[in-house]
Amino acid sequence: MRKIETARRGDRERRPIAVIQFPGVNCEFETARAVRSAGFAAEVVRWNRTEGMLEKYGGFILPGGFSYQDRVRGGVIASREPVVGIVCEAAARGMPILGICNGAQILVEAGLIPGRTDKVEAALAPNKMPGRTGYHCDWVFVRVDGGASFLSGALGEGDVIPLPIAHGEGRFVSNDAELFPALLGGGQIPLRYCTAEGEVSAESPVCPNGSLLGAAALCNEEGNVLAMMPHPERAAYLYQVPDRIGGAWGDRKSALLEGDASDLFRPGPGAVLFDAFCCAAAEGVS
Repeated sequence: MRKIETARRGDRERRPIAVIQFPGVNCEFETARAVRSAGFAAEVVRWNRTEGMLEKYGGFILPGGFSYQDRVRGGVIASREPVVGIVCEAAARGMPILGICNGAQILVEAGLIPGRTDKVEAALAPNKMPGRTGYHCDWVFVRVDGGASFLSGALGEGDVIPLPIAHGEGRFVSNDAELFPALLGGGQIPLRYCTAEGEVSAESPVCPNGSLLGAAALCNEEGNVLAMMPHPERAAYLYQVPDRIGGAWGDRKSALLEGDASDLFRPGPGAVLFDAFCCAAAEGVS
């Protein structure tokens, strides 16, 4: 993985990151903690606040959970809230925006992802898995497969990281058969489900939901808005990585089990995504 130039964070006055708390989300505090671990201030902000947000915050994160109980479908009601209009304006200004799981669903429903037109172009449909339906929780591997997003500052092409997933509607789809190949070619599918060895697949069990082209995340053309279904805040520390996961991160965890227990609080695979997000926030808006 590429080394992030963390020194540049201190070169300018940094505005805190807003983690938006919609009714029903359940990952806001873990997400804020992961941001703070990356060296930035974070504030959990209620969904009914809009005054002065663009001036106060340097970036916005929409965390995971079940906003409005996923009524109608995941994220659709939250996407109509006035605060999402603020997020859209922040995105237009070039500020970094991250949607995780339910937050990803909100960004897609708001038309920010993939953001090639001013219309809703994609959807997050119910999981499609052989022999079962509904909510699915597990650990998966994802491979970095596109350079358009802010992740390119922290991750190299082909890097493989383990992350947990927990969703019932995580299948990235579109009615336009040409859209996803175009997104892939343009670097707008920055994370794809893969094996521990980095072999991408859209088939179960490697891909846990049937997402087109094995997409685990999509970004907009400018690269400052990212929607991802895996939960990096649940992998922010090494102790959170399962011993059974295998791969480089699993081996790293296993090697520390008989050593100093404090080593298990080192940054985990999800931490590098928050580092990348915070570095994008530190860059500021041109």
